[in-house]
Amino acid sequence: MHKPALPGEGSELLSTRIRIVLVETSHSGNIGAVARAMKNMGLSNLWLVSPVSFPDETSYARSSGAADVLDGARVVSSLDEALADCVMVMGTSARGRKVPWPVIPPPEAARKAHEATAGGDVALVFGRENSGLTNEELQRCHFHIHIPSNPDYSSLNLAMAVQVLCYELRMDYLRSLEEGEQRPYLGSMTAPGDEGWDVAPAPVRDVEGFFEHLEQVLVDVDFHRRDKPRQLMTRLRRLFQRAGLDQMEVNILRGILTAVQKAAGKPAAGAGESTSPAASREQEDKHV
Repeated sequence: MHKPALPGEGSELLSTRIRIVLVETSHSGNIGAVARAMKNMGLSNLWLVSPVSFPDETSYARSSGAADVLDGARVVSSLDEALADCVMVMGTSARGRKVPWPVIPPPEAARKAHEATAGGDVALVFGRENSGLTNEELQRCHFHIHIPSNPDYSSLNLAMAVQVLCYELRMDYLRSLEEGEQRPYLGSMTAPGDEGWDVAPAPVRDVEGFFEHLEQVLVDVDFHRRDKPRQLMTRLRRLFQRAGLDQMEVNILRGILTAVQKAAGKPAAGAGESTSPAASREQEDKHV
């Protein structure tokens, strides 16, 4: 009853050619949290520019299973060294600048990053926890990325900001799979008939049989009168049709109705078509 799992590792370009660069991170736990955010989304290329403390126990504890990302992290002494062989650099920025710079939102940044990986490595640069990137560092970037957070509380934790960008990179990668291979990684599964649903949609004849059975049971228990129907069955029909029943759900509902009739001492309606409670439970066990 579940959709196929999404690809676990992502593309090689996503994993290796997009590097996450953290500048002078002061809290080693944030480095571990960033590693976790990266691995969640299939990235592994982490660069650290002059971290205050790394590696240490705190960073590994906060990584929650992403120790391999930390093990492979490159520690360098300058931003120049981290960016030297990159073909594109993007830096996160929450502040306006005196000299306007190209600013893009996270989804566009992900698209541009993926396109640029065809020519080499792309760096996404994140600044210090308390002050971000300096003007000089931001001027090293081809684009500034702005995360449109709540203006009344716009400060994001470092790992949160990395997670937002890594998520957009992951989504852009999955969309490329949809276009290239027609695989339903991003499609929803909300109703019978969607790929991954375990039981076929109920055909109209069976749903109509259920409505007839339902009406008879409501009459049997003195809840409904056919000579004064009001809009009861109309509204119940709308309710169940809005739900979009599958075949198993119709069988279960008819089994319940049969049990209600039995408890009320009434003969089962449409006995040849309805499903007994025992049969419904047996069918349910096969699918739930």
